[in-house]
Amino acid sequence: MLFLVLTSINLFAQDLEVDAIKKVIDKAYIEGIHNNGDLNETRKGFHPGFDLLMLQNNQLNKLPIYNWIESSERARKENPNAQRPKTTVNYVNIDVTGTAAVAKIELLREGKLIFTDYLMLYKFEEGWKIVGKTYFRHP
Repeated sequence: MLFLVLTSINLFAQDLEVDAIKKVIDKAYIEGIHNNGDLNETRKGFHPGFDLLMLQNNQLNKLPIYNWIESSERARKENPNAQRPKTTVNYVNIDVTGTAAVAKIELLREGKLIFTDYLMLYKFEEGWKIVGKTYFRHP
């Protein structure tokens, strides 16, 4: 009986962590970066040491979060009325071990799969933060 109680408590705690991770991804990444949302939420949800790792022409390139935010700000200023289809997210898997997590997500626009992302997160004293990303762009 004690085993069942402890297992239930652990699963509940795990669910709370997964919910917290989804909230950070939704606010900071999906809304903040992809859907022209509040970039202050992006700053809160991404660790300053975050790097987007990109495989381009067989070379590994990095884009730090501050460059990504600056690029988003510049694009918004240059074309403040730009309309693009809303990006939605499908959570494929979130794996949490202690204070580390990996989220596999799919990003869609107008129902079409555009990216599969692998986000790495750590839980800091102030909560979960996205610390790295790799991805695949679907044709």
